Amino acid sequence: MVNEFPDTRRHHRSRPPLRGRPALLAGVALVLGVAAAVLVLLLTREGMVGPPPRTLLIPEGRRASQVYAAVDRSLGVPPGTTEKAAGTADLALPPEVKGNPEGYLFPATYPLTSGTTPTSLLTYMVDTARQRFGADHIAAGARRNHLSVHQAVTIASIVQAEAGTTADMGKVSRVIYNRLSRGMPLQMDSMLNYALKRSTLDTTADDTKIDSAYNSYEHRGLPPTPIGNPGEQAMEAAITPTPGRWLYFVTVAPGDTRFTDSYAEHQRNVQEFNRNRIEASGS
Repeated sequence: MVNEFPDTRRHHRSRPPLRGRPALLAGVALVLGVAAAVLVLLLTREGMVGPPPRTLLIPEGRRASQVYAAVDRSLGVPPGTTEKAAGTADLALPPEVKGNPEGYLFPATYPLTSGTTPTSLLTYMVDTARQRFGADHIAAGARRNHLSVHQAVTIASIVQAEAGTTADMGKVSRVIYNRLSRGMPLQMDSMLNYALKRSTLDTTADDTKIDSAYNSYEHRGLPPTPIGNPGEQAMEAAITPTPGRWLYFVTVAPGDTRFTDSYAEHQRNVQEFNRNRIEASGS
């Protein structure tokens, strides 16, 4: 949620069964299923089929610290190994990030083999991000909005953290652009959460006074780095924001995010959000 303190709380966020000819089809499926199972068993015993390949899924929006921990667990290495590797690996990062891969550990499913190391996996992620974010239309979109690609990645990371749904991403992006163009601080809780290494719906007055470059209540403009690792949909929203005049938004209930350019209307939406939270808690 983007907000003016003190009301700074935000809410984060088959096909039907086939009918007809059941006896015949079920019998055929059963025979084929048993035959397939026997075949796999025989091939496995003969060494022709091995165990399924191992993979690591990195979801959209994960912070670098979360990615490091996931890699450590997946590769069975001591905690902190991957974070240390990130500081020494020769990763193909933009010069302005100064070696910090936040924002460039591309969310995807990565194969793991006996030869996979933290450094090789981080390299794979960064190379994938460079390929996806380095596409001509991404660079053109960034230029169209008078941004560097790195700035676009930073906006995408905020969009990824703030948008409750994919459909809201373009609107969240537009709020960011509108506030930047007016010289307004972004005042987004996701950036405070990043600075405080947490995830919460509640922001206090003390939180908004912390000494951090990611405190978008105290500092104007974009944060010094992305605040997570965005996916392609967030990146598209960052370079193609939805047209609109919105300056504020809050998710008052699941699937119901309200965007407005009126502070008074936004305050009413925040009050509704708070009422919904109280009712949901039963207090």
